[in-house]
Amino acid sequence: MYSEKVMEHFTNPRNVGELSEANAVGEVGNAACGDIMKMYLKINDDNIIEDVRFKTFGCGAAIATSSMATEMIKGKSVDEALKLTNKAVVEALDGLPPQKLHCSVLAEEAVKAAIADYYDKKGIAHDLYPHCDGCCDTYAKEH
Repeated sequence: MYSEKVMEHFTNPRNVGELSEANAVGEVGNAACGDIMKMYLKINDDNIIEDVRFKTFGCGAAIATSSMATEMIKGKSVDEALKLTNKAVVEALDGLPPQKLHCSVLAEEAVKAAIADYYDKKGIAHDLYPHCDGCCDTYAKEH
């Protein structure tokens, strides 16, 4: 059912936990399945993501996509991180079952939510809030 990469990122997730020096935090959730992802970024003055951590409450696919997303954006510029897509996360994990693709969408949205938070704190105009069809009630209420 799951690829070896998915299982590896689920059983040995990278970049897990809170990041006390984070200057960007984004949280998204899916009410249908109960998954919640919180992404912490430390972005330097050159707009490079120096460090990233995540906390995810959810299934193995949610944890694996969170882990992979952090690996894909760490050391990248904010502009590069904004280009992360759920499709790229799925491909990097060698696929996900169709019923678990929403987990990759949450990973993409968590990254964008954290960057939106960073832009808000810096007073930078943006249109980055993740599209929400009602699944992100917590996030929508906070913003």
